[in-house]
Order: sequence, then structure tokens, then C-alpha cells
Amino acid sequence: MHVTGTAPQPAPAPEPVAVAVEDPRPAGSRHARRFGLPVATALVMGNIIGGGIFLLPASIAPYGTVSLVAFGVLTVGAIALALVFGRLAARDPRTGGPYVYAREAFGDFAGFLAAWAYWITTWVSNAALAVAAVGYLDVLVPVAGHKGTACLAALALQWLPALANFAGTRYVGAVQLVSTVLKFVPLLLVAVGGLFFFDPSRLGPFNSSGHGAIGAVSASAALLLFSYLGIESAAVSAGEVRDARRNVGRATVIGTAGAALVYLLGTVSVFGTVAHDRLVTSTAPFSDAVNTMFGGSWGGTAVALAALVSMTGCLNGWTLLSAQTPYAAARDGLFPAAFARRRRGVPTVGVGVTVVLSSLLTVYNYLSGSAKVFDVLVLVTTFTATVPYLLATAAQLFHLVSGRAVDRGRLVRDSVITAVAAAFSVWLMAGAGYAAVYQGVLFLFVGILVYAVMAARRLRHREA
Repeated sequence: MHVTGTAPQPAPAPEPVAVAVEDPRPAGSRHARRFGLPVATALVMGNIIGGGIFLLPASIAPYGTVSLVAFGVLTVGAIALALVFGRLAARDPRTGGPYVYAREAFGDFAGFLAAWAYWITTWVSNAALAVAAVGYLDVLVPVAGHKGTACLAALALQWLPALANFAGTRYVGAVQLVSTVLKFVPLLLVAVGGLFFFDPSRLGPFNSSGHGAIGAVSASAALLLFSYLGIESAAVSAGEVRDARRNVGRATVIGTAGAALVYLLGTVSVFGTVAHDRLVTSTAPFSDAVNTMFGGSWGGTAVALAALVSMTGCLNGWTLLSAQTPYAAARDGLFPAAFARRRRGVPTVGVGVTVVLSSLLTVYNYLSGSAKVFDVLVLVTTFTATVPYLLATAAQLFHLVSGRAVDRGRLVRDSVITAVAAAFSVWLMAGAGYAAVYQGVLFLFVGILVYAVMAARRLRHREA
């Protein structure tokens, strides 16, 4: 950026690029209602904090307390990515999030890859989350003993949030807000209350991984990577957020920071209340923490209920997101036109197709009887989610380097934040593992074939 003149006047910061945003919802609809800042923040926090937090302390305990360092590093990267999404949403507050940013900066093909990869992430994650939720449901109502019953329970856990979405954004927001509030009660009980029962002698060794400190941080980080997926939730649904230029960024940062705080406090509290040798083998670390704090065995039921509420709310939010990105791509002719149909503020075809695909994957998981195939697919979501993350970060880098509508007063700060977000995205991708990257690339190559068909149809339509 070159500035001439011997005594330049302070240049006013350029305004964000104005993008015309069409509101396709029927005027006066009682069911299509824009989200305010509280619901948008709840959407971000609810989608980041699914059921994983209830198993997370036990998963990283074998590495020792060095895993808390990995948590801190990941949190810095997640906040940086949240700030990037906020800046991009201020430029272009349309529904679609990373898809919109990638397409505006690099064209149709990059936009399609972002939309395709993100769509895969949502419906595979929904299937994984529903299957995991059955394990918590089994504590309350025995269902896991029979494969058919467990499969039906997993399907019901997916279709109930889908029905809430079909009812309209008004109900989606209500379910998301209530479920987020309810699940934070027991989480905060352990995260904050556990600090009063904290005993440093229970922490165990700093590094019990058998590797160096850097290797232990990287290894434990690989388990923590999936925990931060969902940062983009408000940006993807920007078209449904009131005053999106301002509220999307605020909701993304507040939601990500809030989720990170709950993660860190909860993990530290469990580490300090459950003895390390017991925590390593625990299947319900939060239950064990509550039992240690208050005695008795009622913790398992309470935490199972909290986990079930958490996952249902997470499924509710992810179901909405699963339809928003294909909707934005369909309006631009990059996805089949049916995905652009909306009813009561919700892209109902996208919701329907997504829940059917996730249901088929769920049935396949139970029929195959192999958890390994499903575990690989879950890891694939870590890779596929980072494709739109990296494209969105690259879009912000493009704007900064090209000088397009750049606030000169924020140039250095935005550049540093973007660099951290880019490193975070690459680390996420590497942490998914070789098998997941291999499978994820295959998914992307299938998408290229779909893009070829859609591009040919658009060309034929223009020439007709």
C-alpha cells in the first residue's frame, strides 16, 4: 500500500463493501424471524460444545497436564479464526459464510469447494453425534442392548431437530437458546464448583505420553481439534441474523470465547478432582467429578441428561447450518436449484436431504457393526471443515494484500490475526491424520464432478 505526499491528511477508513442482501422470506411471516445477538451467540456456543466435552478430559488424560497447553494454543487459533469470520461478515453479511467469502474472492470453483466440503461436514457430523448420543440415552432408558432399538433411537435424535427446523427459524432459535442454557447448568457446576474441590496431587505427571513436550502437545491437540468445529455457525447463518455486519462478528467471538472458557475450566476442574490413574480409564469423567465433589452415584444420571440435552441442541443447530450453505450455493447456480427453496425462513429441501443422508449413514453404521469405518468418517469431518476455514482465511488475506476496502488503522492487527488463523486451519487439517485426509480428498474429488455438471448446465442455460 503506497501513500504519497509530504504532509498527508489522515485518510478515512474505507467503508466495508456493501453487498445487496435479498431477504427471500415472505413479509409478515410469523415463523421466519431473524436471530438477535443472544440467539446467534447461543448458536455458536451450542454448535461448538456438543457432547465431546463430556468425554474430553478422559481422552487427553493419558498425555498428562501438558494437554492443557495444547488447549491454550488451540484456543488462540480458534479466537483468531472467529475474528477473521467477524471481519469477513462485516464486508459481506449474506447467508453462506465461508462459501460466500471464498466465491467473492476467488470465483465459483472455490466457492463450490467451500460449500461442498462444509455440507459433507454437517451431515456426517450429525450422524456421528446422534450415534454418540445414544450412549448417553442408554443411561436413562436402556436402548443400546439391542441394535435395532439403538438405531431407531439415533434416527429419532436426528429427525426431532429436523422437525424443529421444518417448523421455521423462530422455533430453531427457541430450541437452540433453551438447550444451550440447560446444558450449561451442569457444565458450569463442574467447571466452577470443581475448583473448590481442586487437589493438585490428583493432576498426575505433566507429560505422561512417553514423547517430548512438543510431541505430546501435538498428539493431544489431534484429539482436541474436533472440539472447536462450529466457529463459523453465525457466519453461515448471517442472512438470518439481525444487523449481521455487527452481530455476526460479536456472536462469533463471544461464542467461541465462551465455549473455550467452559472447555478449559471444565477440563482443569476434572483433572483436579479425579485422580489421574482413575481418569485415564474413566468412561464418564464428569460423572466421576460430581461423585467426588458431592458423594453418591447420582452424577452419572445428571451428566447423561446434560449430555443428551447438549447433543440435541447441537443437532438442532447443525441441521440448520447443513441447509444454509447449499441454499446459498443453489441461489448462485452452484448447487441444484431445489436447495434454494425456503419455507418459514428455512431451506427445507436442504434440511430434508441432509437428514436423509445422515440417517442412511447411521443405519449403515449399525448394520456394518464396525466402529472403525465410522470413526474414519468422523475424522474426515475435521479435514472437510478446514477446507472452507482455509478458503475463508485466504479470502481475508486476499483482501488485505490487495488493499480492497482495508481499514489502514487495523491493517497490522488484521494481518497478524489472519496469519494465526491460517496456521490454525493448516494445523487442523494436519491433525486429522493421513487416513482422514485421504478419504476427505476423495470426497472433494467427487464434488469436482458435481461442479462440472452444474457448470455445464449453467453454460447451456446462458446459451439457450
